[in-house]
Amino acid sequence: MTEIKIGDKQKYLLENYPFAEPLKLTDKKKCIHCGEIITVGDFKVFKDAFGDEYICCPNAPDCDGTVIDWIPVGE
Repeated sequence: MTEIKIGDKQKYLLENYPFAEPLKLTDKKKCIHCGEIITVGDFKVFKDAFGDEYICCPNAPDCDGTVIDWIPVGE
């Protein structure tokens, strides 16, 4: 996978967030893959060989968590 640099992260999140209510860039979440508390705005985007893009944990590529692996802090 190849990392894509995103200029306007808020716009990207609004256009590509896979769930009903997009997160705010200042929201804090816990990544269940690496166990770290992250700030949503630090997300990275990676594109696979098929051209699909994934909103990934800021700790990627060391962490393989994506946006679906982020839970509320405290859970």
